[in-house]
Amino acid sequence: MTNNIEWQDQNGNWHHYRTKQNQADAYRVAQRRAESTKKRHRLVDGDGRLLDVIDF
Repeated sequence: MTNNIEWQDQNGNWHHYRTKQNQADAYRVAQRRAESTKKRHRLVDGDGRLLDVIDF
């Protein structure tokens, strides 16, 4: 199962950042990047369903 990490810009648009196969690893990457960039990130599965939203 693929997990896409996306980030949200200042206009509310979502942009693809990276695709990971392991959900736990995808969550860790998104959480670290959200803290470092101060931007909202989300995890979306391969079918486009929202898995989680991570705020900084």
